[in-house]
Amino acid sequence: MVQPLDIEEYRNVYEPEKVECASTGEMRPMEEIIGQERALRALKFGLEIREKGFNVYTAGAQGTGRMTAVRSFLDELARAKPRASDWVYVHNFQDQYEPNAIALPGGRGPRFREDMKRFIEEARQALPRAFESEEYAKRRDETLQSLQGNRTDLIARINQRAQEAGFIIQMSPIGLLTIPVINGRPVPEEEFITLPDEVRAEVQRRRDALNADLRSTLRQVQDIERQGAEAVKDVNHDIALYAIGNLVAELKENYADVPEVPAYIDAVQNDILENLQAFLGVPEQPGAPPQFQAFIRELPFRKYEVNVVVDNAGTEGTPVIVEQNPTFQNLLGKIEKEVQFGIFTTDFTMIRPGSLHKANGGYLILDVEDLLRTPLSWDGLKTALKTGEAVIEEPGERMGFITAKTIKPEPIPLDIKVALIGTPMIYQLLYRMDPDFKELFKVKADFDIVMERNDENAGKYADFMCNLVREENLRHLDREAIARVIEYGSRLAADREKLSTLFAAVADLIREANFYAASDGAEQIQRQHVMKAIDEKVYRSNLIQQKIEEYIRRGIFLIETEGEKIGQVNGLSVIGLGDFAFGRPSKVTASIGVGREGIMDIEREAALGGPIHTKGVLIISGYLNNNYARDKPLGLSARLVFEQSYEGIEGDSASSTELYALLSALSGLPLKQYLAVTGSVNQKGEVQAIGGVNEKLEGFFEVCKAKGLNGNQGALIPASNVQNLMLKEEVVEAAKAGKFRIYPVRTIDEGIEVLTGVPAGTRREDGTYEEGTVNYLVDRRLREMAETLKGFQPMAAK
Repeated sequence: MVQPLDIEEYRNVYEPEKVECASTGEMRPMEEIIGQERALRALKFGLEIREKGFNVYTAGAQGTGRMTAVRSFLDELARAKPRASDWVYVHNFQDQYEPNAIALPGGRGPRFREDMKRFIEEARQALPRAFESEEYAKRRDETLQSLQGNRTDLIARINQRAQEAGFIIQMSPIGLLTIPVINGRPVPEEEFITLPDEVRAEVQRRRDALNADLRSTLRQVQDIERQGAEAVKDVNHDIALYAIGNLVAELKENYADVPEVPAYIDAVQNDILENLQAFLGVPEQPGAPPQFQAFIRELPFRKYEVNVVVDNAGTEGTPVIVEQNPTFQNLLGKIEKEVQFGIFTTDFTMIRPGSLHKANGGYLILDVEDLLRTPLSWDGLKTALKTGEAVIEEPGERMGFITAKTIKPEPIPLDIKVALIGTPMIYQLLYRMDPDFKELFKVKADFDIVMERNDENAGKYADFMCNLVREENLRHLDREAIARVIEYGSRLAADREKLSTLFAAVADLIREANFYAASDGAEQIQRQHVMKAIDEKVYRSNLIQQKIEEYIRRGIFLIETEGEKIGQVNGLSVIGLGDFAFGRPSKVTASIGVGREGIMDIEREAALGGPIHTKGVLIISGYLNNNYARDKPLGLSARLVFEQSYEGIEGDSASSTELYALLSALSGLPLKQYLAVTGSVNQKGEVQAIGGVNEKLEGFFEVCKAKGLNGNQGALIPASNVQNLMLKEEVVEAAKAGKFRIYPVRTIDEGIEVLTGVPAGTRREDGTYEEGTVNYLVDRRLREMAETLKGFQPMAAK
């Protein structure tokens, strides 16, 4: 018969003597990510390879240090690389609605902005001075003097010709008027129409001839004026060019190594020469408010500004950007608008970068859940990575909505690595459902939730504690506290041979222990502080568990921890409440009768049993067929149920429990009610490992303690689950005192022997079992039921 488990197997204790230092104060801070060699190897490959599409998806559970690992790795990697380029947007003098993007060496973007600002300010001072000089006035007068003489001669000839024809010429808002002179007196139009017809006809004839000559002469005058204007423009051009030439040459020389900048400066110079009046002063608008006057005065100069959208002046190496809120605009940039005197306006100075622009040339870290939660962001990111360009556009335009006319900035070429942080489930969904995902994120870095528990990793665990207390200015942990935290790591991993890599939970435990150490006035965190932090964390969340234990103690939930019963056994399940999970004993009963229905799962019939639980019940049928139906049919009608269960049941961890109840009902042998059972079973009768073994055992222990420990109580668990035992110290102490036992079983036969105290019995060569054994009694009962069913004749209806 199976013997109770040795006390040493209940909990893998980490002896404080194994800790090399007296406290974390004597340790070195951790400088590496521990327990994630596989993930770090994948990260190193994915983030260093430069070929397209090798972006990284970092998969792992929350709290495994995914973000910290990626950020630390990238910070170190980025420092060794050259600084990324700055990017600026400038006015496009060919098309103001399509601003140009210019790349400058890292850190020179702000300098270029200031240089352009200083250039325009100096030009605004130099040009008025040049045009107010005597030299300019002299050149302008000399240029216009000869043309003015020609114009005067032409006008004099026009007047002479008009006088000879009997007219005078008079200027009016609608042009030149020819007024007839009769008897030495000008005749106005209202008097002219009263003259005799023959007089008017003669005057009109002479007027037509004069108008023809007048038009010809006026064209010559206009040509002269145009020539004058062109000459003045040439003079202005020369004077302005002379005034700003040195400034332009100096600016171009400073940025000769950036091909696009000299061309842009030439375009600025040409625009200044074309719009000199703005530099010479804008006339005041009568009656306009002062703020409007200032706006009009400065508006012409906005197009000469430089909008620095990416500034890497303060970046050491390439940028590493973590976008916490990856909305479409935060990720891909936006074009802001402002209201000026009741009108929405925008221009290139209101282009704002997104994370893609800031991380260009470096690395971008995104949480995939946040990314998928925000509209358009995932599609926008994919488009940018596929095209290799960061395009700033309105979300409405991307969706095809009609929008008001706006600017369309030149796309910025992308050279970037993206690291997504997410869970394995989301990775699988994206890989299967999004064809682009596998082409854009070709590297997967898997973060494990556990690592081996050995002396080396335990030392690294202690280094992590040292790093945490130093970073957050907490109290140091003494040797015993360190050992207790390491044990807690195994408990989190639910494996005595492993340590959890959920460092967020470990860090929270240390922070709570530091609080209790501070409350006690202790200089260091001690073992009792760690224990109190664990206990208090449970106490804050175990209200429902205590209510269930109270109901069991008061007899509301019928759970027996003494005596023996036929067809009844205590099963163990786990209830999860999000932040807390606990074990709950449940009474499992079996009833049998003659029939052909086989085994009926009442939970499934009531739509409370899940598919895995149903599978477990069907496996029980397979076990019965394999063991007892080789020489006879099963004439069995059985019912299995979890008593007082009003919620859904899922999982197969109770299949061995249900089978024990069924074997008890068939054999007539009572089962020990002071023993609880957990474990799944296969058709060969092997008991298989289950999850939550620590919580299940502790849950039954609490019930036994509440109803009174009698020295006989305990539980049966799969032998393969012994490696998962990290029971709390109270259970270990009770076991040492002989008040609680754990039986590791490998087969149903081993388990039924413990529960009944009767040998299970082995099959003999003739197919029968040894008399008096459990299997013999079950087989005999099933044979009797088959014979009964065979001889049963239904009564004919009358």
